[in-house]
Amino acid sequence: MKIPPFVRRANPFFLLFVVLSILVPAAGRSGASSAPQSPASTPQGLQALIEAGTLADLRWPDFTDYRDDVKSFYESSSYALAWLKDGRPTSQALAVISVLEQADQVGLSAEDYDGPHWKDRIARFSGGNQNPVGDEAARFDLALTVSAMRYLSEVQFGRVKPKSVRLGDDDARSKFNLPQYLRDQIVNSNDVAPALSQLEPPYILYHRTEDALRKYMQLAAQDDGEKLPPPAKKKTIDPGDDYPGVPRLVRLLKLVGDLPTNADVAPDSTIYQGAIVDAMKHFQERHGLDSDGRIGKDTLDQLNTPLSDRVQQLQLTLERWRWAPRVYDPPPILVNIPEFVVRGFGPGENIELTMKVVVGKSYRTHTPVFAQNMTYMVFRPYWNVPIAIQRGEMVPKLKKDPDYLKKNQLEIIDQHGTVVSTGAVSDQQLAQLNTGALTVRQRPGPKNSLGLVVFMFPNEHNVYLHSTPEPELFSRTRRDFSHGCIRVEDPAKMAEYILQGNGGWTTDKVAAAMNSGPDSQTVILKHKRPVVIIYATAVVLPDGEVKFFQDIYGHDAHLKKALALGCPRRPPGNATTTAAPAPHQRAQS
Repeated sequence: MKIPPFVRRANPFFLLFVVLSILVPAAGRSGASSAPQSPASTPQGLQALIEAGTLADLRWPDFTDYRDDVKSFYESSSYALAWLKDGRPTSQALAVISVLEQADQVGLSAEDYDGPHWKDRIARFSGGNQNPVGDEAARFDLALTVSAMRYLSEVQFGRVKPKSVRLGDDDARSKFNLPQYLRDQIVNSNDVAPALSQLEPPYILYHRTEDALRKYMQLAAQDDGEKLPPPAKKKTIDPGDDYPGVPRLVRLLKLVGDLPTNADVAPDSTIYQGAIVDAMKHFQERHGLDSDGRIGKDTLDQLNTPLSDRVQQLQLTLERWRWAPRVYDPPPILVNIPEFVVRGFGPGENIELTMKVVVGKSYRTHTPVFAQNMTYMVFRPYWNVPIAIQRGEMVPKLKKDPDYLKKNQLEIIDQHGTVVSTGAVSDQQLAQLNTGALTVRQRPGPKNSLGLVVFMFPNEHNVYLHSTPEPELFSRTRRDFSHGCIRVEDPAKMAEYILQGNGGWTTDKVAAAMNSGPDSQTVILKHKRPVVIIYATAVVLPDGEVKFFQDIYGHDAHLKKALALGCPRRPPGNATTTAAPAPHQRAQS
């Protein structure tokens, strides 16, 4: 730098002043902080933070699974901060933070989105001596962007990616432009709340479950958690028994709504009787138990389940609702595995049909979770025995009993469908049955394993809805008895419901098709019917009553483990919903 002559002759202190005037940035002379600008507070610095894919400020620092979205979000504004204006959080930032802090209310975890930490962060931008310095503004902005993206994605699609569950559109996440939505609908919006709420599943059942969650969160906070003691002298507590746990039982049943708060119950009584027994029957019915009023081991286990566990069941149910397709046209047929119930919906999500079902056994032959369209049904169907059952069950029985085919209305056919035997089976035919060169099928009729009608929604699992020759199974409370298919309690009623749009299918016509033939009568549906098989251990009825069911397949336990891993969310595999058993294990029964 060339120094002018007058400077060379100046006082040394004046010279120092001039040099400092040249070197000190303009921002410093305008009254702003004279601290050096941190690299992270520049676009290049923010870009470097993003490229690192980790931010120590966050509860879950690793955001590499969102890094591309975050980069795209900031690139659209040349890396300008999105959530701060004039050094203070924008109204949009405060609205988003409020939602993140209350994420527990919608079945998510506020901790996952730094909910407990935003209050202190906002305080850093409140003025006075708390003004942030250096890269704090950029780190605040990036932390809120990552947290908001996590929330927007997870409230819409769920916290884990259910790759092992064929439910909904696998490409739904990739089709959602997360950076653009965050920029257009949130950052640049004057009303953030609708843009956030519209991402949640639109179903009435989802929102009922959300309401029940909030209710049970309150109940869990009110409950003292006292455990009921087991009976001292026998296995069950029967009506009329003296039981020291009655006072606690009364408090619990009143709290959860099974016993009216104004019920006529003697204070401090230890006799299990009257209104308490009636309330217990209602509790048992709500929890998938035999509602006999007797308190045995299973009932005691349900009574002693902490209400915080019920909260978690509702949270897991909301998570699974987020996996479901967003639109059903026409309304779906919904099977809930642990409830052992199928519901048929009509316009406006009105329930037009409810009936019991039998589902796959808890050991090996689980009914899988998936969604598919029903396209046709078959009255008086043949049952083509799956190769696994043919080899593992029927060949040994044929060896022991030469009349096994005749007794069970079975026949052996070749690959062209030609019947080769309906009676005794030769050693050569047994060998061919083992290899699959010959197969077994059951003729139509009342004893057919598929019953008198099967409802077909072609899928890779070979799982369908159908009737059964074993109606006595529907009297059981727990109904996991099948090889994977779903047996319906009232197949004629189901057929009428499904055929509403096909015209002319009266009650009498359905009964005739089932009982007198012709055999193997196929009816193509004019309108496909979505069939959705879900796994929800908590269900909220239209009147608000909440029911809870056993985790018969262990899916809830696996999902809890996956969620406990935190962010980034790992591919679920066996850590979310147990994958469906291999096709060879499945059967149409």
